[in-house]
Amino acid sequence: MSVVHQLSPGWLLDHLSFINKINYQVHQYLEPCCSKNKPTSSVHLDSRHVNSVSSFGSSAILIASDFTIKPENSDGRNCEIFIQKYVFRSELFDVTIPYITSGIHKECQQNNEKEDLMNDVKKEISISTIGKKRKRCVVFNQGELDAMEYHTKIRGLILDGSSQLIQEGFKSGFLHPPSEKWDKSSDPITLPVDTCNLSELCEMAKHLPSLNEMELPALQLMEDDVSITEQNLFSQVVENNSSFTKMITLMGQKYLLPPKSSFLLSDISCMHPLLNYKKTYDVIVIDPPWQNKSVKRSNRYSYLSPLQIKQIPVPKLAAPNCLVITWVTNRQKHLRFVKEELYPSWSVEIVAEWHWVKITKSGEFVFPLDSPHKKPYEVLILGRIREETALPLRNADVKVLSIPDHKLIVSVPCTLHSHKPPLAEILKDYIKPDGEYLELFARNLQPGWTSWGNEVLKFQHVDYFIALASRS
Repeated sequence: MSVVHQLSPGWLLDHLSFINKINYQVHQYLEPCCSKNKPTSSVHLDSRHVNSVSSFGSSAILIASDFTIKPENSDGRNCEIFIQKYVFRSELFDVTIPYITSGIHKECQQNNEKEDLMNDVKKEISISTIGKKRKRCVVFNQGELDAMEYHTKIRGLILDGSSQLIQEGFKSGFLHPPSEKWDKSSDPITLPVDTCNLSELCEMAKHLPSLNEMELPALQLMEDDVSITEQNLFSQVVENNSSFTKMITLMGQKYLLPPKSSFLLSDISCMHPLLNYKKTYDVIVIDPPWQNKSVKRSNRYSYLSPLQIKQIPVPKLAAPNCLVITWVTNRQKHLRFVKEELYPSWSVEIVAEWHWVKITKSGEFVFPLDSPHKKPYEVLILGRIREETALPLRNADVKVLSIPDHKLIVSVPCTLHSHKPPLAEILKDYIKPDGEYLELFARNLQPGWTSWGNEVLKFQHVDYFIALASRS
């Protein structure tokens, strides 16, 4: 269970446990009885195809394999099955100390105590420049004032609710008080080299001939090997309907596809295969690439404008009474946009506002709660599709609880950028069973979910996992 504790303020989650409870097992039949049929690489794009868009053509073949090879022996003997299990690297959740030290935070607190930021928005800062001193007046802009006001409103909720959940974590042994070994610097974590840039690959795929006009059924990776063209990978939803994991190779990089999962690798300009998938969804989780100053400076990933986000065809993808959940940064401009423009344009009625609170393994906020720069929490806006429609509700006879407001999701965050905690177990009491679930701008896959994005396989890279082998 990823839910370690559930109290009235919300939930304490174990993100790592959620990943590792997924059946990440790859089946492979061994020699000698299958020596004539060695397993092939799953979905393979040769690296030379990166150099030219023209090489993306129907003549290039990808081989998809779940490592299930049928014996060719005349006596029908069964092959020995080799089962390789994978677990997510635990060190990627090894957040033992806050990102900002207490010394830095103490200095910030001392500066804040000099004057009330809300009542006196001007302060003079003395700056020494080439031996001379000059004074400048710093005025907080409206966005900063709005952020201070918002933080003041929710501060007590964050502090009190998190404290209750953290105390339960200490009692159960899930969280531990700081120890001396955690204060020492640990070895740096080596992350996989992104030699296969998924977003750039999606950009190249847009130049494929007639890609935008194609309407193809979902590509199902069957128990036996199947061959597909590179073009199909970007023009079809890919499904792994089997009960075990499949491994695919893309541009020389290997990715794990969990059982009962499906995905579409594309950017916002090529969402038509998802619309052609002929499914509507009971839950849609959205994690838009919001624009902010750090993103613009680092060029870490591309961002979308509010107008582009508004053009996402959520109404066409949503089933009646669909639950829409949007992750929002702490920038008040984005929060107002979701509440006042985005959701009304999609006919979504806001029902709740939740917060994800990020803590260390010793129960400390990853950033000081009152830090003027970064906060240890993010916002989720939950709403329901409200349409005047004659379409029947799925499982209309099944009753679910109403969505509660002001809940907290407390967890140790993954050190990988924007690897959000799973919501599946939290939502189970508020959504109908056997529904259809969709994540937009996803960077990983989940069993039972359809995932879409131009980096949808990013955190499925095999280097984020450790292989544990066993033989049946």
